[in-house]
Amino acid sequence: MADDPLKNDAHWRDKLSPFEYQVCREKGTERAFTGTYCDNKAPGQYHCKCCGTLLFDADTKYDSGSGWPSFYAAAQADAIDEHRDGSLMMERTEIVCAKCESHLGHVFTDGPQPTGLRYCVNSASLDFEPKAEE
Repeated sequence: MADDPLKNDAHWRDKLSPFEYQVCREKGTERAFTGTYCDNKAPGQYHCKCCGTLLFDADTKYDSGSGWPSFYAAAQADAIDEHRDGSLMMERTEIVCAKCESHLGHVFTDGPQPTGLRYCVNSASLDFEPKAEE
């Protein structure tokens, strides 16, 4: 739907920096070990940079050594959609925000238990909300 601001190209160009736009809307990627949240260990929640949907909880974040924030589970089962990605002459599974279709990264089956998954996510696709002090 062209009138939906969640899917309107001009809306995203106004809302996001050029780099965020490239990653989120054009399926780009940030260089390994350069993302804002790669080394973040603070408690809190990670939301979609574009629409604010809750995607991941910091409790499921781990150091995969890949150079991108990695999580073993999504915060909500219906928050992330998966699509086949045959780019770069390899088979991967792209992950996108289910609400606004923002590109997040990819999911792999080499993660830790309890899921065995590694959601490998671009920091540019995320906003972090620190846990409120109690």
